Amino acid sequence: MADRDPVVDDVAAARPGPGLRLARIITELTAPAVLVSLLTVVIGWHSARGAMSGVGWGLVAVVFVSLIPMSYILGGVRRGRLTDHHVRVREQRRVPLLFGLGSVAAGLALLSVLGAPRPVLALVAAGLVGLVVAVTVSHWWKMSIHSAVAVGALVILMVTFGAWLLVATPLLGLVGWSRVRLGDHTPAQVLAGGALGGLVAAVVFALLR
Repeated sequence: MADRDPVVDDVAAARPGPGLRLARIITELTAPAVLVSLLTVVIGWHSARGAMSGVGWGLVAVVFVSLIPMSYILGGVRRGRLTDHHVRVREQRRVPLLFGLGSVAAGLALLSVLGAPRPVLALVAAGLVGLVVAVTVSHWWKMSIHSAVAVGALVILMVTFGAWLLVATPLLGLVGWSRVRLGDHTPAQVLAGGALGGLVAAVVFALLR
């Protein structure tokens, strides 16, 4: 399936209409870097039974899984190599995703050597596999990484804290709606991203934790 024309999408997204502002707010609040950072700290905290040492492990992981990759993307935006911090143009995604892949791999290696808690390692490993999938798919198709991370995060939280978190499922619909409303993705790209993100989280994190 071909990607949507980014020029056409920009026009559609700029068109005033119901929910446009809300969609922008949701997209920013649920950006992959935001969700991954929060999730990593929570899993780190839980892995040490609420001790601050667990938060410390989570923060170390955040440097590699969120801060370094996002710094690279923001640098690319400032230099004009990337359109924006969400990297809306599919052809521009490969290099940032590969850079993120390298950063996460380095973080996983360091955390393993330092003896990080198993759930933190499992989370970073799931992120690594997710990036491999994203790099592969983005070569042909603009899968929604927002949706992949949102669904994956919810699955990991459910594995960690229990199935009662299914009550948060409607929030995933809001994330998908915001991406479609802004013209950044088609419904199929949102659904595919969510399915792959959830699958990776369910298999990799659940097996390694």
